[in-house]
Amino acid sequence: MDRRVFLKGSAAVIPSTVAIQMLGTRWAFAQSADFGSDVDVLNFALTLEFLEAEFYRQGLSKNLVSGKEADYLQQIGADENAHVALLSDTINQLGGTPVEAPGVDFGNAFSSRDAFLGLAFTFENTGVKAYLGAAGFIKDKAILQAAAGIFGVEARHAAILGNLMGKEPEGGVYFGSTESALSKDDVLAAVQPFLAGAGAMEGGAAVTH
Repeated sequence: MDRRVFLKGSAAVIPSTVAIQMLGTRWAFAQSADFGSDVDVLNFALTLEFLEAEFYRQGLSKNLVSGKEADYLQQIGADENAHVALLSDTINQLGGTPVEAPGVDFGNAFSSRDAFLGLAFTFENTGVKAYLGAAGFIKDKAILQAAAGIFGVEARHAAILGNLMGKEPEGGVYFGSTESALSKDDVLAAVQPFLAGAGAMEGGAAVTH
């Protein structure tokens, strides 16, 4: 898959093993107030997609949901795997190196159906806010457009999960007439509790070694 595929906003679904093949390795971040390049922004997005892809892989293996709920979550998990492949290939095409996947620990997230859906809902809404917060740093308009396509999918995921959980339309499924953004530092703070291993997260933008 090359950069043209990303710019067209399409990606093939890949096996879930791609999202976990490098688990246990160090996820490093440089000390930087802003994203230094489009590759930095894409790597930031990739780290979040790795986290989400592995979350759905683990959660779905527990058989906590069935029927329509299972169908929806399996598709959401497939979307996250596709995002991992899409972002990784695009970073390579831009001459960068995709950030490595982190080790993860989701605690009691799979103790029940409600816990699973609840954290899924949190992750998807965090992803929506993260993409919106990082969008202003993207310099290539074509990449910005493609990233907006992923942003839209993440928003649909969040809405589906809110609906499955029986949340109220306003303040549950939807949060006002416009989306709100999160800064890079706020996003990293939000996902810190789910990362396992010493040095798994430091402040700043994503880089690789």
